Amino acid sequence: MLIVNADDLGRTAEATDNIISCFRRGRITSASAMVFMSDSERAAGLAAAVRLESGLHLNLDLPFDGPDVPTPLRDHHGRIVAYLRRGKWRQLLYNPSLTKAFRYVFHAQYDEYCRLFGKEPTQIDGHDHMHLCMNMVVDRIIPRGLRVRRNLTFARGQRNSVNRLYRRLVDAWLVRRYICSDAFFAIDPVENLPRQQGIIRQAHSRNVELMVHPALREEYDHLLSPAYEALIQGVPMGTYRMLLKLPERSSRGAAAG
Repeated sequence: MLIVNADDLGRTAEATDNIISCFRRGRITSASAMVFMSDSERAAGLAAAVRLESGLHLNLDLPFDGPDVPTPLRDHHGRIVAYLRRGKWRQLLYNPSLTKAFRYVFHAQYDEYCRLFGKEPTQIDGHDHMHLCMNMVVDRIIPRGLRVRRNLTFARGQRNSVNRLYRRLVDAWLVRRYICSDAFFAIDPVENLPRQQGIIRQAHSRNVELMVHPALREEYDHLLSPAYEALIQGVPMGTYRMLLKLPERSSRGAAAG
């Protein structure tokens, strides 16, 4: 199964409109929504109108620009943003002084998603993949059993061995605790059609998530192109809601072993 998930629903009006356009034309299957952002309220209404399934795009490193952000949330979130934006390596370190802030900010965004959309998010992922920063992982802030995005999947040679080992260790922990796809890729670079063809081909035998950003003009144009339409023809498409629950996956794995 191929999950084509569009990130940043609600971040801006352009991001929202492009995502809705892609969904209406059958080029994506789901989206990840940002809350407390400038277009969050409108995005929730549009998604409901077209029955677009969505998850929570947890925001830990981008300032909120929506109206009516509670002061305690803005303060906690501001501390996290300031910390994570000091350097990419910060996400790999555990900061005990921010334990309360991370937990508060996650639950505030989760609750706001539920308020806006009238239901719980289908999956949890993060802007810049910060849902997998060390504070989120060590403190197990995301409740067990939810559907959660895994690390980007890289083949040998695409990243150094230490990077790949770290991702494998985190993914091994994720699949024991959460419901995840079997592989996760970004559509970028959009001009590399053979790469995309190889990724999409895997969806005939595995559950593959393909991340897209329709807010970016080059990705939006590619998603609406005949070339991309041809790539997804005949491919089983779906959403995170269709992934097996943890007990079912465990039983199947035991049977296979």
